[in-house]
Amino acid sequence: MTGKTVLVTGGTGGIGKATAIGLAQLGARVGIVGRDATRAEAAAVDIRAMSGNEAVDVFTADMSSQAEVRRLAAEVLVAYPFLDVLVNNVGGFWAHRHVTADGLEHTFALNHLAPFLLTNLLLERLKVSAPARVVTVSSGAQAMGRIDFDDLQGARSFSGQRAYNQSKLANVMFTYELARRLSGSGVTANVLHPGVTNTGFGAEDQARFFAMMSGLARRFMRSPAKGAATPIYLAASPDVTGVSGRYFANCKAKDSNKISYDTQAAARLWQVSSDLVGLPATQP
Repeated sequence: MTGKTVLVTGGTGGIGKATAIGLAQLGARVGIVGRDATRAEAAAVDIRAMSGNEAVDVFTADMSSQAEVRRLAAEVLVAYPFLDVLVNNVGGFWAHRHVTADGLEHTFALNHLAPFLLTNLLLERLKVSAPARVVTVSSGAQAMGRIDFDDLQGARSFSGQRAYNQSKLANVMFTYELARRLSGSGVTANVLHPGVTNTGFGAEDQARFFAMMSGLARRFMRSPAKGAATPIYLAASPDVTGVSGRYFANCKAKDSNKISYDTQAAARLWQVSSDLVGLPATQP
């Protein structure tokens, strides 16, 4: 990865930070995105020390806000003349319904619309940098998801787990549709399940989600470094050169939720997502 530039969202802890460390160890220039500037700077110090690579940049943004995502994209475009890999890792779980500054349900806004918008805003830079890669972190929860087009925001009926499952399925459908749209561009798009990993995930709104995660259960979860193995593989390995529109787990291509292969539903999700973030549906 020497000479390559990578952007990792949600890069201040957990899988994102471990991914940044791994890619920096491989020689990449790595930009990490975090919500809190102090925490992001501290993470960058750790990544530099653990990787032996000083080329680690910090960007801050609350990616649940579309204005913040747009500002972030503008800053990245100024900082990086070339962008070889975008790792969409930011995400979270909320047991209760929260609304963002844009009036959208938080889970859907952060887990799906944020990477959807950021990727689209950076696509031209990725194309100029081709061969380039978009790597999106989903979850095994996508297998239980369905897209409720009649209540995407959970306004009528909300379940934290159902909202999370839907957002992770949306990650997969977005990736597949993106891969179709990018065919022949030199930019690939793949999505992955990192495995059940012991991180601070879900800590902001624990409720029943963390109540189920006893100390004993956490001992059997993967470390963040092991959870980062598949995103690092998809970002860096020559084995997946030219591979696009696939779902991976344990560094191997797997089948995803059968709903994710519905091209009409994926196109509809793209249209709805474009409307919600104010982008033309024809992009890219």
